[in-house]
Amino acid sequence: MKRIKLGALAAALLLAFAPVHAGAAPAGKVSATVSAAASKQFLKLADEYYDAVARFEPVGATENGDNRFDDQIGMAIAPAERARQFARYRQFQKRLQALDRRALTRSDQINYDVLAFELKTLLSYQPYPGHLLPISQMDSMPITLANFAGGEASQPLTNVPQYDAYLKRLTQLPAWIDQAIANMQEGMRTGVTQPKAIMLSALPQFQKLVSATPEQSIYYTPIKKLPAAFPDADKVRLTAAYRTTIETKLMPALARLATFLEQQYIPACRTSTGFSAVPNGAAWYAVRVADSTTTNLTPEQIHAIGLKEVARIQGEFARLGPKLGYDGPAAGLPVWVSQQKRFFPFKTDAEVQAEYHKLNAILDTKLPAMFTLLPKAKLDLRLEPELSRDTASDHYTAPAADGSRPGVFWSVVTDPTKYGNTGMTTLFLHEGKPGHHFHIALMQELGLPNFRKFGGNTAFTEGWALYAETLGREMGLFEDPAQYFGHLNDELLRATRLVVDTGMHAKGWTREQTIQYMKDTLGYDAVAKSETERYMAWPGQALAYKIGALKIMELRQRAQAALGDKFSLPAFHEQVLGDGTLPLSLLEAKIDSWIAKQGARP
Repeated sequence: MKRIKLGALAAALLLAFAPVHAGAAPAGKVSATVSAAASKQFLKLADEYYDAVARFEPVGATENGDNRFDDQIGMAIAPAERARQFARYRQFQKRLQALDRRALTRSDQINYDVLAFELKTLLSYQPYPGHLLPISQMDSMPITLANFAGGEASQPLTNVPQYDAYLKRLTQLPAWIDQAIANMQEGMRTGVTQPKAIMLSALPQFQKLVSATPEQSIYYTPIKKLPAAFPDADKVRLTAAYRTTIETKLMPALARLATFLEQQYIPACRTSTGFSAVPNGAAWYAVRVADSTTTNLTPEQIHAIGLKEVARIQGEFARLGPKLGYDGPAAGLPVWVSQQKRFFPFKTDAEVQAEYHKLNAILDTKLPAMFTLLPKAKLDLRLEPELSRDTASDHYTAPAADGSRPGVFWSVVTDPTKYGNTGMTTLFLHEGKPGHHFHIALMQELGLPNFRKFGGNTAFTEGWALYAETLGREMGLFEDPAQYFGHLNDELLRATRLVVDTGMHAKGWTREQTIQYMKDTLGYDAVAKSETERYMAWPGQALAYKIGALKIMELRQRAQAALGDKFSLPAFHEQVLGDGTLPLSLLEAKIDSWIAKQGARP
């Protein structure tokens, strides 16, 4: 992949990591000395910035593991509040620029650069009316709060204060719904609407939220699960309060929303597919691409990278097929594998779990050769609870910051006889270790300020996890052709995303054209429609995975080429993970300076 040109921030970070040799003048004739007072001042600003973001989007804070604002939903979609938040960002940026970066410790110089990058990215969205698109089939406040209702998601529901916090969120939801309707009406007037196709997919979600009685509402679920240990007085109070709030406030608001979507919004939605169809859409998409990838790659460059990766992986399919007993065209391999009973060997949930435990034990013997920097938190392996099993997919949840809960890899087994085993190795490498667990659990232990501990970016997070999958090959885990197929099959989806996301939003591809390309490329149509509509709702988001993995692999290859026998894979991995999540451009600067230091003569 073409090397990304370093920007000013990355160049600054490169100086932060660059070694100063004996007798050499410090870079830039730095006169300031490292100051504890300067770092204290910076960290105060950083904490104020994080709290401003968390208060602006408190549900996002909850989802990131910060439960201080669990009783608020915020009104980030309100134009006036949005304007105030951008003013806050500009003020934080001004205060940050007034600090002497040279007086900070090395770690705070990194924090400084990440904060500068974040503020620049946030402010890049100001010209574009994202608040006019508050609802899609992928996310919205009513659906998010509905998903919290079971107490199995990010918002805990185990004690009375937590029940009160969720109730307070429910009382705020009607105002959010009315603001969303007003925003969508403004979008209808200005041409900023969602594509009609994805709103037709979304409509049933919102219709299902409408209930005939409070007791039938999904938001009443906490009352159905009231812990027996709650005091009787609290049980009576909470039951009455939930019922009244849902009946008098929430049910009418949800009905208004469903009716508005069906009768007014969907008929007015655009019939186009890509973001380029909305006012200033091409520039808006470019901002989203830069945010998602944390690079300056253009949509055209990413499209070309995607085509190249698709061709490479399909070439691997062609070589792999005969090893599995398949002699048809490469594109037909995934469907053929899905029809082979030998790849679906499980009869019980316990058998699936046993296979993951076996893999976990194997990795415990192999990963020490690749990693010296490891999280202290343990990784637990659990089955997804039955309540959420039908809607969840295999995933990872981070350990508690206080060490009270381990990291967890959740396997979702709705029917063990249909749980294929070909993708299990690559999945566990991604969601478990050394993927998300080695990165996200470690983030809790690095002593980072809150804006980094609870923040981050998808390009690094998912890029690392996708890169971690590739390590299975050198650990010998893909010598089984079936497991290597599973790895390639997942990788092909990530590569295809680069082609179709940029195809839709930058090259004028239609929804139907995109669905067909995915069917032809992946060899199956199970996800073609849902994935296409995901990319329509979240322009640019799906680019992060593959771009991140390719950048980490590129940096590894660069280090190996430059250092030769001096190259240490555990040391490289420590460099990638050791300072937490970084924008890719800053990660590149860090690795370049590490290479220079490793190769420097005394």
